[in-house]
Amino acid sequence: MKNIMVGKFVSLTLIAVLLVSVFAGCSSKTESAGKEKETQRPIMVQGPMPIEAEKFADRLENVKEEKSGSFVFYIGTLDDYPVIVAKTGKGMENTAAATAVAIERYNPIAIINQGTSGGHDPDLNVFDIVLGERTTNLGSLKTANKDENQGIDPTVWKPMDLMASEGSAGEDPNAEKIRYYEGDKELLAAANAVIDTYTEGKIVQGTIGSADVWNNEVDRINWFHEKYGTSVEEMEGAAAAQIAGAYDIAFLGIRVLSNNKVNGGKYNPETAAANQGYVYEVVKEYISTLK
Repeated sequence: MKNIMVGKFVSLTLIAVLLVSVFAGCSSKTESAGKEKETQRPIMVQGPMPIEAEKFADRLENVKEEKSGSFVFYIGTLDDYPVIVAKTGKGMENTAAATAVAIERYNPIAIINQGTSGGHDPDLNVFDIVLGERTTNLGSLKTANKDENQGIDPTVWKPMDLMASEGSAGEDPNAEKIRYYEGDKELLAAANAVIDTYTEGKIVQGTIGSADVWNNEVDRINWFHEKYGTSVEEMEGAAAAQIAGAYDIAFLGIRVLSNNKVNGGKYNPETAAANQGYVYEVVKEYISTLK
């Protein structure tokens, strides 16, 4: 009888130990999954104006809104992965500040700057999309040395690379070159992988130019197209690329042509929503590579 009782006690003890192990394993997996979710760095999608940001934000789940200064951040999830849409405001200064604030606050793994743009390439039409293989600042220029009454000649202005040195870029001959910010290869791969989902126009890789200038002079546009190789122009991308580069964060510009002065393409505001629909597919694809 005593042996039987001992045997039962041993059996119950083994069962208890096994149950504790199972529950401990489950708890460990749950904690591990929780920690993994907490450490997932978000993907940030930037749009300057409401029509360039809010359509994307509407497609996120579990959205909450945060503000910093004039910048608005829509924080949510896509396919259970954290995604933040930043409404940066227009222009280089707004975008640089919004990007720095977002990086310090949210530590994104990648930044996609997207929105509308004006065409520089006569072969591109309204609703076509340019993937920023390169992004460059069109407003960083050094004029010719001319005295009073000698006139103005923008065609001889030289590019000025503000990242060339910590001294005066205006006095550094090494700064007289074009600074290109390269698009992240993995983001480009994700964008190319979902090209077939976009049916409003064609998608090409090219150079995105940025400046706090709205160019309407066709000769001026052609000058940039020839000298810088620009496909489109806008007012934000190079600023975001510069700040992302300073923090070593993956960056890609994606811009849809809302108009094209060089071939008569008229402005169409519907391009902003079309671009956000495509960028949504790009982000989904990129998330699948992270998982």
